[in-house]
Amino acid sequence: MHYYQHAYIDGASRDFAPRASLTLLDSFTEQPLAEVALAGEGEACAAVNAAKLAFEGWSRTPVAERAAALRRIGALLAQEGDFLAEAITREVGMPFKLSRRIQVQGPVAAWATYADLAERFNFSSKIGHSVVTQDAAGVVACITPWNYPLHQITAKVAPALAAGCTVVLKPSELAPAAAFALVRAAAAAGVPRGVFNMVMGEGVVVGETLAAHADVDMVSFTGSTAAGRRVASVAGAGIKRVTLELGGKSASVVLPDADLPLAMRHALGACFLNSGQTCTATTRLLVPATHYETCVQLLRQGIAGYVMGDPMAPATTLGPLLSAQQRERVLGYIDAALAEGAELIAGGRDASEQPSAGYFVPPTVLGNVGAHARIAQEEVFGPVLTLMTYESLEDAIAIANGTVYGLAAAVWSSDPQQAMAVASRLRAGQVDINGARFNPLAPFGGFKQSGVGRENGIAGLEEFVEPRAIQLPA
Repeated sequence: MHYYQHAYIDGASRDFAPRASLTLLDSFTEQPLAEVALAGEGEACAAVNAAKLAFEGWSRTPVAERAAALRRIGALLAQEGDFLAEAITREVGMPFKLSRRIQVQGPVAAWATYADLAERFNFSSKIGHSVVTQDAAGVVACITPWNYPLHQITAKVAPALAAGCTVVLKPSELAPAAAFALVRAAAAAGVPRGVFNMVMGEGVVVGETLAAHADVDMVSFTGSTAAGRRVASVAGAGIKRVTLELGGKSASVVLPDADLPLAMRHALGACFLNSGQTCTATTRLLVPATHYETCVQLLRQGIAGYVMGDPMAPATTLGPLLSAQQRERVLGYIDAALAEGAELIAGGRDASEQPSAGYFVPPTVLGNVGAHARIAQEEVFGPVLTLMTYESLEDAIAIANGTVYGLAAAVWSSDPQQAMAVASRLRAGQVDINGARFNPLAPFGGFKQSGVGRENGIAGLEEFVEPRAIQLPA
């Protein structure tokens, strides 16, 4: 069992008297996996002080040197690739074969990508008689969730460092391995003292301390909409810059001319990735009412191919959820939907052939779900797909846009022009057409209560700079 009991402050590991400790359980075996010591306000404040002292020097460090540091970090993380993939699999439940590619290889590559972007970024330009500089935003508090731990950390810390900011990272205490791997990499890469700091603790303690701290200039948060609302409120008292990547209830709109077998297979995969523990999961599948029964049969056939089991086993395609608490939360949503009249197409609490151990929820499809049902409006964060029908294109667009969220969406059609026309009317930060793959260089973020600001690519780097206009005499 791993034991994590230090913060990383001012370039060194620092022991502390923990406020409390947390025993994490393996998501499959349900046996102790790690003991995490939780830091408090004192460690958070010390980390901010270190970041503040380091800011002047790091922000004036040549871009090429900052980029080189990012590349060294990425290379060092790559050396821990298999360890990280297994650790994240045990923490979160994603099958190992997917963790290697999605949880580790993608984020590791992003460090070099941000180095390249920083070297090409125009930190100074001329507009008329003004020189416009793009200056580092300052001390940044990065608060990240547990479902894609290394990915979420990288999406914030890498561009912040590239822009010249100094960072205090508060990662999720529920999936700590990635954060401690980054600490090791930053130290070995020779990142100057105070530039990168990490404090592991509860959001209500460490997270709120960082958001409220007078010397924190910016807060970058990913998590639930409820938690994001609180972070924004606390940070707002100090008029801080805030970016938020929050929840989603994303819709996949299948038009009447779509390739139904392909759309149904993709709908299951897009919903069940990481056992549904994905903010962009397309959990609402909208199909023409006339196609409902055909879609039901295709979904039943597709879901039969999902194999629950040890996430380290190559045959496993659906792993467990993070914890018993998360499992019961998801099962509660399923039970409530059935009580409200939803049709159980597949899965559910009593589905057969469930593993004897592990926090599993069987892959579940619920049909005849109304647009305003709770299961169609709230983020479940589990492997639960709701099948919904529409009568007209206008009806479909209204249903797709009819939640408080706007993080992601999908459109399926054999007519590229029609697909594009529908995509342009969906109030979501990213829309996939006919199963298009994720683009890590494109802006990522949401409309409405799915967030404020963007991550990834140049848009992600721009979040961490402030423009300054210097007017020159004529």
